[in-house]
Amino acid sequence: MTQPCRPRHRVQSQVVAVPTALPARGPVVRCQFSARWESAPHRTDESGLRLRTAPGIRYLLPMQHPTVTLRNGVAMPMLGFGTWQLRRDAERAVSSALVSGYRHIDTASMYGNEAAVGRAVRASGLARTDVFVTTKIWNNDHGYDRSRKALDRSRRVLSLDPIDLVLIHWPGGMDRLDTWRQLEEQLAGGIIRSIGVANYGVADLDRLLAVAEVVPVVNQIEFNPFVLGRQTPTLERCASLGIQVTGWQPLVQGRSLDHPTIAEIAARAGRSSAQVLLRWSIQHGVVPLPKSARLDRIASNAAVFDFELGAGDMAALDALG
Repeated sequence: MTQPCRPRHRVQSQVVAVPTALPARGPVVRCQFSARWESAPHRTDESGLRLRTAPGIRYLLPMQHPTVTLRNGVAMPMLGFGTWQLRRDAERAVSSALVSGYRHIDTASMYGNEAAVGRAVRASGLARTDVFVTTKIWNNDHGYDRSRKALDRSRRVLSLDPIDLVLIHWPGGMDRLDTWRQLEEQLAGGIIRSIGVANYGVADLDRLLAVAEVVPVVNQIEFNPFVLGRQTPTLERCASLGIQVTGWQPLVQGRSLDHPTIAEIAARAGRSSAQVLLRWSIQHGVVPLPKSARLDRIASNAAVFDFELGAGDMAALDALG
């Protein structure tokens, strides 16, 4: 049975009610208005996940995230879920992210959690084509033969063929050029859908492009207001080449969420500091990759597509870097 879910009254609490146990099955209540915070009694969402609420506690209604079209025509969701440092809790965190509306998961062979990511995606009930998955080739796996074996290993562990995006994790060394040649061949063979790089500056990109047949579709770099100044040349170079930038550490590992400028903007917008930082990245055209093992923060971080920061707030945040 499908019923409309109508908002009741607004509340001021910033608490998100999310489950701490496995999803429980029940009747589906399909919420047909866009994602927003509302007070509500017990609901069961489309995935069968029960969201328990109490007076003054709000829950997040998942919404479809917008996408950006990469230079090769592949669509990438504008918000990703990062998994760096998630080990024992990786599968649960990724499952919670998918329930909360994320459709873009970022992992890497070095993270040691590709298997957990693969299990979570396969168990989600979502079509494989509905989830965009990124992994990366680590530094000691470079060279034509080594990178081919590393990619075969990632494919086997993830079990999510075809992988949507494979990145070279870090620049440096001539063997990275051999890795890129191997990735180009895998791309041509349809083994993977897209290839890109991570942590490449302007000089690194130019060195690669001097020999590459395929231009990277993505460059994943550190991106938050505190590094904007030093990352601006890379942003501009990527923009000139049609390379989409994705951003790791968009929340500065939580160290600056109480910064006066960020906190003041968040209070005025009625949002969390994390939501403000993620929205800042999105309005710069960068796809942020927030990471959390806490289920409430995973859900809260997904609620960034129903508000905008004004020009003054964007300038104030830009000035931090």
